[in-house]
Amino acid sequence: MSNTLLRIYPSELKIPFELNRQNSGILELTNKTDHHVAFKVKTTNPRKYSVRPTTGIVLPRGSCGITISMQPPKEIPTDYHCKDKFLIQSVVVEDGTTQKDIHSDMFSKEAGKVVEEFKLRVVYIPANPPSPVPEEEEDEIDSLDSDVDHEVQMPSTFDAASRKGYTSGSQASHDEGVSLTKAVLSKYVDENQKLQQELDLLKKKRSSSDGGFTALFVPFVFAFFVFIGYLMAGSNV
Repeated sequence: MSNTLLRIYPSELKIPFELNRQNSGILELTNKTDHHVAFKVKTTNPRKYSVRPTTGIVLPRGSCGITISMQPPKEIPTDYHCKDKFLIQSVVVEDGTTQKDIHSDMFSKEAGKVVEEFKLRVVYIPANPPSPVPEEEEDEIDSLDSDVDHEVQMPSTFDAASRKGYTSGSQASHDEGVSLTKAVLSKYVDENQKLQQELDLLKKKRSSSDGGFTALFVPFVFAFFVFIGYLMAGSNV
């Protein structure tokens, strides 16, 4: 039998289950008519549950929430299966009827009186369900890992070739630098020898007047040109 007075959501009372802790579930009643509708909540296990409110009036096209709290459970039932059930009765009442006016006789089944009943069972759900990771995200992570590995492996061959090429180039540059240095030093040694010969001639001509100056001047000039040649050879290398 479909309900024409109230729409009840959800169709099952889902309550989080946790040992030694009270948890609650919520039902929403929506009036589908243009009349005032009274309701009453019953259960197969009244000592286990607390219902607020147990009775009430839902205004035309209005809604009302019901909170059902379960006493802290002491043990885990087999397969988390619950046999408890709830029954919600509803009936059309006169306009202006309040919650205080509701009595049990309103929901008695009589001729010419429509009393609708909606049964729902209790379903336990995990109090703290884990957050599953979508498979698409896992596949994407694996794909990223593969790309990283591929990128890490590629430079190894390239680096080896680069180091090899760099070593060969450095060796060639070093050999050219050594040859250039030898050529420069040889050139300046020849020039120093010529200068030494000229200084010897000058020494013979002026040996009488400034022999001391010549003795000091010759090694100084020779050392100066050797130093200049060393600097030029170093800059070319």
